[in-house]
Amino acid sequence: MVLPSLSRWFRSAGFVAATGVAALLLTLGNPPMAAEDTSAEAIGEWIGQLGAEQFEVREAASRALAAAGPAALGPLAEAARGGDLEVASRAVDVIRGYLDPPAGAGEIAGDGEDEVDQPAGGDAREDISLTPQSVGLALEAERILETLAEGPPGPVSHVAATTLEYHQLGMHEAAQERLLALGAKINDNYLSMASGKRGLEAVIDTRWKGSTEDLRLLPRLRNLRHVGIHGLKIDPPTLALLGRLRSLENIQLYGTGVTDEAVAALAARFPNAEIDVRKGGKLGVGGQRIVGPCQITQVVAGSAADRAGLQIGDVVLSMDGVAVKNFEGLTEYVGRHGPGESIEVEVERAVAGKVPQRFTTTVTLDGWD
Repeated sequence: MVLPSLSRWFRSAGFVAATGVAALLLTLGNPPMAAEDTSAEAIGEWIGQLGAEQFEVREAASRALAAAGPAALGPLAEAARGGDLEVASRAVDVIRGYLDPPAGAGEIAGDGEDEVDQPAGGDAREDISLTPQSVGLALEAERILETLAEGPPGPVSHVAATTLEYHQLGMHEAAQERLLALGAKINDNYLSMASGKRGLEAVIDTRWKGSTEDLRLLPRLRNLRHVGIHGLKIDPPTLALLGRLRSLENIQLYGTGVTDEAVAALAARFPNAEIDVRKGGKLGVGGQRIVGPCQITQVVAGSAADRAGLQIGDVVLSMDGVAVKNFEGLTEYVGRHGPGESIEVEVERAVAGKVPQRFTTTVTLDGWD
Protein backbone atom coordinates (compact mmCIF):
# COMPACT_ATOMS: atom_id res chain seq x y z
CA MET A 1 0.00 0.00 0.00
CA VAL A 2 1.41 3.39 -1.01
CA LEU A 3 0.32 6.16 1.28
CA PRO A 4 -0.44 9.66 -0.03
CA SER A 5 0.88 11.19 3.17
CA LEU A 6 3.83 13.09 1.75
CA SER A 7 1.76 14.94 -0.81
CA ARG A 8 -0.57 16.10 1.95
CA TRP A 9 2.44 17.30 3.96
CA PHE A 10 3.69 19.40 1.06
CA ARG A 11 0.32 21.13 0.79
CA SER A 12 0.02 21.66 4.54
CA ALA A 13 1.30 24.69 6.41
CA GLY A 14 2.34 22.30 9.16
CA PHE A 15 4.71 20.31 6.94
CA VAL A 16 7.74 20.52 9.23
CA ALA A 17 5.77 19.60 12.35
CA ALA A 18 4.33 16.60 10.54
CA THR A 19 7.74 15.01 9.94
CA GLY A 20 7.46 13.23 13.27
CA VAL A 21 4.62 11.20 11.78
CA ALA A 22 7.09 9.79 9.25
CA ALA A 23 8.46 7.40 11.86
CA LEU A 24 5.05 5.71 12.02
CA LEU A 25 4.49 5.80 8.28
CA LEU A 26 7.80 4.06 7.62
CA THR A 27 6.55 1.00 9.46
CA LEU A 28 3.44 0.70 7.29
CA GLY A 29 2.79 -0.67 3.86
CA ASN A 30 3.76 -3.81 2.01
CA PRO A 31 6.97 -4.35 0.05
CA PRO A 32 6.56 -3.73 -3.69
CA MET A 33 5.09 -6.61 -5.68
CA ALA A 34 6.05 -7.35 -9.27
CA ALA A 35 4.17 -5.36 -11.91
CA GLU A 36 2.94 -7.00 -15.11
CA ASP A 37 4.01 -4.12 -17.37
CA THR A 38 7.32 -2.38 -16.64
CA SER A 39 7.89 -0.84 -20.06
CA ALA A 40 9.25 2.71 -20.31
CA GLU A 41 5.96 3.80 -21.86
CA ALA A 42 3.87 2.42 -18.99
CA ILE A 43 6.17 3.89 -16.35
CA GLY A 44 6.15 7.27 -18.09
CA GLU A 45 2.36 7.23 -18.18
CA TRP A 46 2.14 6.41 -14.46
CA ILE A 47 4.62 9.18 -13.65
CA GLY A 48 2.40 11.62 -15.51
CA GLN A 49 -0.66 10.41 -13.61
CA LEU A 50 0.94 11.23 -10.24
CA GLY A 51 -0.26 14.78 -10.75
CA ALA A 52 -3.72 13.90 -12.07
CA GLU A 53 -6.72 15.82 -10.76
CA GLN A 54 -8.54 12.63 -9.69
CA PHE A 55 -7.34 11.19 -6.41
CA GLU A 56 -8.11 7.65 -7.55
CA VAL A 57 -5.87 8.06 -10.61
CA ARG A 58 -3.00 9.36 -8.49
CA GLU A 59 -3.40 6.44 -6.08
CA ALA A 60 -3.50 3.86 -8.87
CA ALA A 61 -0.38 5.34 -10.47
CA SER A 62 1.47 5.26 -7.14
CA ARG A 63 0.55 1.61 -6.63
CA ALA A 64 1.65 0.69 -10.15
CA LEU A 65 5.01 2.44 -9.74
CA ALA A 66 5.51 0.78 -6.36
CA ALA A 67 5.17 -2.58 -8.09
CA ALA A 68 7.24 -1.76 -11.16
CA GLY A 69 10.64 -2.59 -9.67
CA PRO A 70 14.07 -1.39 -10.84
CA ALA A 71 12.83 0.21 -14.06
CA ALA A 72 10.77 2.74 -12.11
CA LEU A 73 13.46 4.09 -9.78
CA GLY A 74 15.26 6.28 -12.33
CA PRO A 75 12.08 7.96 -13.63
CA LEU A 76 10.83 8.39 -10.05
CA ALA A 77 14.09 10.14 -9.12
CA GLU A 78 13.65 12.52 -12.06
CA ALA A 79 10.03 13.17 -11.10
CA ALA A 80 11.10 13.97 -7.53
CA ARG A 81 13.44 16.66 -8.86
CA GLY A 82 10.67 18.25 -10.94
CA GLY A 83 8.84 21.44 -10.08
CA ASP A 84 5.44 19.85 -9.35
CA LEU A 85 5.25 19.27 -5.59
CA GLU A 86 2.34 16.84 -5.87
CA VAL A 87 4.29 14.68 -8.31
CA ALA A 88 7.55 15.09 -6.38
CA SER A 89 5.99 14.15 -3.04
CA ARG A 90 4.36 11.03 -4.43
CA ALA A 91 7.58 10.05 -6.21
CA VAL A 92 9.53 10.31 -2.93
CA ASP A 93 6.83 8.30 -1.16
CA VAL A 94 7.04 5.51 -3.75
CA ILE A 95 10.86 5.46 -3.55
CA ARG A 96 10.53 5.24 0.24
CA GLY A 97 8.47 2.09 -0.21
CA TYR A 98 11.47 0.34 -1.75
CA LEU A 99 13.31 0.67 1.57
CA ASP A 100 11.09 -2.19 2.80
CA PRO A 101 12.65 -4.65 3.41
CA PRO A 102 15.37 -2.46 4.99
CA ALA A 103 18.24 -1.61 2.70
CA GLY A 104 21.32 -3.69 3.43
CA ALA A 105 19.55 -6.16 5.70
CA GLY A 106 20.90 -9.06 3.69
CA GLU A 107 24.50 -7.89 4.11
CA ILE A 108 24.03 -7.01 7.77
CA ALA A 109 22.75 -10.50 8.49
CA GLY A 110 26.07 -11.69 7.16
CA ASP A 111 25.08 -15.36 6.99
CA GLY A 112 24.88 -15.75 3.23
CA GLU A 113 21.21 -16.74 3.36
CA ASP A 114 18.53 -15.14 1.22
CA GLU A 115 15.84 -15.34 3.88
CA VAL A 116 15.92 -13.57 7.24
CA ASP A 117 13.37 -13.78 10.04
CA GLN A 118 11.48 -10.61 10.83
CA PRO A 119 12.85 -8.99 14.03
CA ALA A 120 10.74 -9.26 17.15
CA GLY A 121 8.40 -6.32 17.61
CA GLY A 122 8.09 -5.70 13.88
CA ASP A 123 4.91 -5.23 11.91
CA ALA A 124 2.48 -7.88 10.74
CA ARG A 125 4.66 -8.98 7.81
CA GLU A 126 6.57 -12.19 8.47
CA ASP A 127 9.37 -14.12 6.80
CA ILE A 128 10.18 -11.47 4.20
CA SER A 129 12.41 -13.03 1.57
CA LEU A 130 15.51 -10.88 1.11
CA THR A 131 16.58 -11.91 -2.37
CA PRO A 132 19.62 -10.23 -3.96
CA GLN A 133 17.15 -8.31 -6.15
CA SER A 134 15.16 -6.96 -3.20
CA VAL A 135 18.32 -5.94 -1.36
CA GLY A 136 19.65 -4.28 -4.51
CA LEU A 137 16.41 -2.37 -4.97
CA ALA A 138 16.51 -1.17 -1.38
CA LEU A 139 20.12 0.00 -1.73
CA GLU A 140 19.33 1.84 -4.97
CA ALA A 141 16.31 3.51 -3.33
CA GLU A 142 18.51 4.58 -0.46
CA ARG A 143 21.10 6.07 -2.83
CA ILE A 144 18.39 8.03 -4.63
CA LEU A 145 17.05 9.41 -1.36
CA GLU A 146 20.61 10.33 -0.34
CA THR A 147 21.03 12.30 -3.57
CA LEU A 148 17.70 14.06 -3.06
CA ALA A 149 18.56 14.83 0.57
CA GLU A 150 21.85 16.39 -0.50
CA GLY A 151 20.18 18.48 -3.21
CA PRO A 152 19.06 22.12 -3.10
CA PRO A 153 17.29 23.07 0.17
CA GLY A 154 13.52 22.71 -0.07
CA PRO A 155 10.59 20.45 0.73
CA VAL A 156 11.89 17.52 -1.35
CA SER A 157 15.39 17.48 0.18
CA HIS A 158 13.86 17.91 3.64
CA VAL A 159 11.45 15.01 3.39
CA ALA A 160 14.12 12.79 1.76
CA ALA A 161 16.51 13.53 4.64
CA THR A 162 13.76 12.90 7.21
CA THR A 163 12.84 9.62 5.53
CA LEU A 164 16.45 8.46 5.64
CA GLU A 165 16.85 9.57 9.24
CA TYR A 166 13.93 7.47 10.48
CA HIS A 167 14.92 4.57 8.27
CA GLN A 168 18.46 4.57 9.66
CA LEU A 169 17.31 4.96 13.25
CA GLY A 170 16.24 1.34 13.23
CA MET A 171 19.43 0.27 11.49
CA HIS A 172 21.92 1.59 14.08
CA GLU A 173 22.49 -1.54 16.15
CA ALA A 174 22.73 -3.90 13.18
CA ALA A 175 25.07 -1.50 11.35
CA GLN A 176 27.36 -1.24 14.37
CA GLU A 177 27.56 -5.03 14.70
CA ARG A 178 28.31 -5.40 10.99
CA LEU A 179 31.02 -2.70 11.01
CA LEU A 180 32.70 -4.34 14.00
CA ALA A 181 32.61 -7.70 12.23
CA LEU A 182 34.30 -6.11 9.20
CA GLY A 183 37.16 -4.78 11.32
CA ALA A 184 36.07 -1.25 12.28
CA LYS A 185 37.05 0.07 15.70
CA ILE A 186 34.08 1.70 17.45
CA ASN A 187 34.22 3.55 20.75
CA ASP A 188 30.80 4.45 22.20
CA ASN A 189 32.27 6.76 24.85
CA TYR A 190 34.19 9.21 22.68
CA LEU A 191 34.59 12.72 24.14
CA SER A 192 34.75 15.53 21.61
CA MET A 193 37.35 18.10 22.62
CA ALA A 194 35.61 20.68 20.42
CA SER A 195 32.17 20.58 22.05
CA GLY A 196 32.67 18.54 25.22
CA LYS A 197 29.92 16.17 24.04
CA ARG A 198 30.14 12.40 24.13
CA GLY A 199 29.22 10.14 21.28
CA LEU A 200 30.56 7.46 18.96
CA GLU A 201 34.00 7.19 17.39
CA ALA A 202 34.53 4.95 14.36
CA VAL A 203 37.96 4.23 12.90
CA ILE A 204 38.51 2.28 9.68
CA ASP A 205 42.11 1.22 9.05
CA THR A 206 44.11 -1.45 7.22
CA ARG A 207 42.44 -4.18 9.25
CA TRP A 208 39.20 -3.41 7.40
CA LYS A 209 37.85 -6.55 5.74
CA GLY A 210 34.95 -4.90 3.95
CA SER A 211 34.72 -2.83 0.79
CA THR A 212 34.17 0.89 0.29
CA GLU A 213 30.52 0.00 -0.39
CA ASP A 214 30.26 -1.28 3.19
CA LEU A 215 31.22 2.20 4.41
CA ARG A 216 27.65 3.19 3.53
CA LEU A 217 26.80 1.68 6.92
CA LEU A 218 28.49 4.63 8.68
CA PRO A 219 25.54 7.05 8.29
CA ARG A 220 23.38 4.51 10.12
CA LEU A 221 25.37 5.03 13.33
CA ARG A 222 23.68 7.45 15.70
CA ASN A 223 25.51 10.32 17.41
CA LEU A 224 28.75 9.70 15.51
CA ARG A 225 31.20 12.43 16.57
CA HIS A 226 34.49 11.21 15.13
CA VAL A 227 35.33 9.26 11.97
CA GLY A 228 38.84 8.18 11.05
CA ILE A 229 39.71 6.47 7.77
CA HIS A 230 43.36 5.40 7.79
CA GLY A 231 45.15 3.76 4.89
CA LEU A 232 42.02 2.92 2.87
CA LYS A 233 41.56 4.43 -0.60
CA ILE A 234 38.14 6.02 -1.00
CA ASP A 235 36.52 7.85 -3.91
CA PRO A 236 34.61 11.18 -3.86
CA PRO A 237 31.12 9.54 -3.77
CA THR A 238 32.14 7.48 -0.74
CA LEU A 239 33.56 10.57 0.95
CA ALA A 240 30.38 12.51 0.12
CA LEU A 241 28.25 10.12 2.14
CA LEU A 242 29.97 11.42 5.29
CA GLY A 243 28.17 14.69 4.56
CA ARG A 244 24.99 13.13 5.96
CA LEU A 245 26.60 12.54 9.37
CA ARG A 246 25.32 15.75 10.89
CA SER A 247 26.79 15.10 14.35
CA LEU A 248 30.39 14.79 13.08
CA GLU A 249 32.91 17.11 14.74
CA ASN A 250 36.19 15.48 13.79
CA ILE A 251 37.19 13.73 10.54
CA GLN A 252 40.57 12.08 9.94
CA LEU A 253 41.51 11.10 6.40
CA TYR A 254 44.96 9.50 6.39
CA GLY A 255 46.26 7.94 3.21
CA THR A 256 42.83 7.85 1.56
CA GLY A 257 43.84 9.40 -1.76
CA VAL A 258 40.91 11.85 -1.66
CA THR A 259 41.08 14.90 -3.89
CA ASP A 260 41.28 18.48 -2.65
CA GLU A 261 37.95 19.19 -4.35
CA ALA A 262 36.22 16.35 -2.48
CA VAL A 263 37.66 17.52 0.83
CA ALA A 264 36.56 21.10 0.11
CA ALA A 265 33.00 19.89 -0.57
CA LEU A 266 33.03 17.98 2.71
CA ALA A 267 34.40 21.00 4.58
CA ALA A 268 31.55 23.13 3.19
CA ARG A 269 29.07 20.78 4.86
CA PHE A 270 30.98 20.86 8.16
CA PRO A 271 32.27 24.43 8.56
CA ASN A 272 32.83 23.93 12.31
CA ALA A 273 34.34 20.44 12.16
CA GLU A 274 38.04 19.64 12.26
CA ILE A 275 39.07 17.82 9.09
CA ASP A 276 42.58 16.37 9.22
CA VAL A 277 43.82 15.19 5.81
CA ARG A 278 47.19 13.49 5.49
CA LYS A 279 48.97 11.69 2.68
CA GLY A 280 49.42 8.63 4.87
CA GLY A 281 52.89 8.82 6.45
CA LYS A 282 53.11 8.16 10.20
CA LEU A 283 55.92 9.33 12.47
CA GLY A 284 54.66 7.89 15.75
CA VAL A 285 55.07 10.74 18.23
CA GLY A 286 52.79 12.85 20.42
CA GLY A 287 53.04 16.45 21.60
CA GLN A 288 51.18 19.57 22.70
CA ARG A 289 49.34 21.16 19.80
CA ILE A 290 49.63 24.86 19.00
CA VAL A 291 51.88 25.62 21.98
CA GLY A 292 55.54 25.97 20.96
CA PRO A 293 58.23 24.78 20.81
CA CYS A 294 57.61 21.38 19.19
CA GLN A 295 58.51 19.15 22.11
CA ILE A 296 57.88 15.42 21.90
CA THR A 297 55.84 14.08 24.83
CA GLN A 298 55.28 10.56 23.50
CA VAL A 299 57.15 8.10 21.29
CA VAL A 300 55.30 5.00 20.14
CA ALA A 301 57.39 1.87 20.67
CA GLY A 302 58.56 0.39 17.38
CA SER A 303 57.43 3.41 15.38
CA ALA A 304 59.41 5.30 12.74
CA ALA A 305 60.37 7.89 15.36
CA ASP A 306 61.51 5.18 17.79
CA ARG A 307 63.67 3.50 15.13
CA ALA A 308 65.26 6.87 14.31
CA GLY A 309 66.22 7.38 17.96
CA LEU A 310 63.82 10.18 18.90
CA GLN A 311 63.05 10.42 22.61
CA ILE A 312 60.51 12.00 24.93
CA GLY A 313 61.64 15.56 25.69
CA ASP A 314 63.32 16.09 22.31
CA VAL A 315 62.47 19.36 20.57
CA VAL A 316 62.03 19.20 16.80
CA LEU A 317 63.56 22.32 15.26
CA SER A 318 63.11 21.63 11.55
CA MET A 319 62.14 18.99 9.00
CA ASP A 320 64.01 18.90 5.69
CA GLY A 321 65.33 22.34 6.59
CA VAL A 322 61.85 23.82 7.13
CA ALA A 323 61.45 25.37 10.59
CA VAL A 324 58.88 23.66 12.84
CA LYS A 325 57.32 26.08 15.35
CA ASN A 326 54.99 23.71 17.20
CA PHE A 327 53.59 20.18 17.15
CA GLU A 328 50.79 21.20 14.80
CA GLY A 329 53.45 22.28 12.30
CA LEU A 330 55.10 18.87 12.65
CA THR A 331 51.87 16.94 11.95
CA GLU A 332 51.12 19.18 8.99
CA TYR A 333 54.55 18.57 7.44
CA VAL A 334 54.47 14.82 8.04
CA GLY A 335 50.96 14.74 6.58
CA ARG A 336 52.33 15.82 3.20
CA HIS A 337 54.35 12.61 2.97
CA GLY A 338 53.40 9.00 2.39
CA PRO A 339 54.55 5.70 3.89
CA GLY A 340 58.14 4.85 3.02
CA GLU A 341 59.15 8.46 2.40
CA SER A 342 62.07 9.88 4.39
CA ILE A 343 62.32 13.16 6.30
CA GLU A 344 65.48 14.72 7.70
CA VAL A 345 64.70 15.88 11.24
CA GLU A 346 66.78 18.41 13.19
CA VAL A 347 66.48 17.80 16.93
CA GLU A 348 67.57 19.56 20.12
CA ARG A 349 68.00 17.29 23.18
CA ALA A 350 68.53 18.48 26.72
CA VAL A 351 71.57 17.02 28.53
CA ALA A 352 71.76 17.33 32.31
CA GLY A 353 74.37 19.94 33.34
CA LYS A 354 75.44 20.54 29.75
CA VAL A 355 74.57 22.63 26.72
CA PRO A 356 71.62 21.08 24.82
CA GLN A 357 72.76 18.70 22.09
CA ARG A 358 71.71 19.32 18.49
CA PHE A 359 71.75 16.63 15.84
CA THR A 360 70.03 15.52 12.63
CA THR A 361 68.45 12.13 11.98
CA THR A 362 66.63 10.65 9.01
CA VAL A 363 63.19 9.15 9.64
CA THR A 364 61.52 6.73 7.22
CA LEU A 365 57.80 7.05 7.75
CA ASP A 366 55.40 4.20 8.49
CA GLY A 367 51.83 4.03 7.21
CA TRP A 368 48.65 4.37 9.24
CA ASP A 369 47.13 1.06 10.25
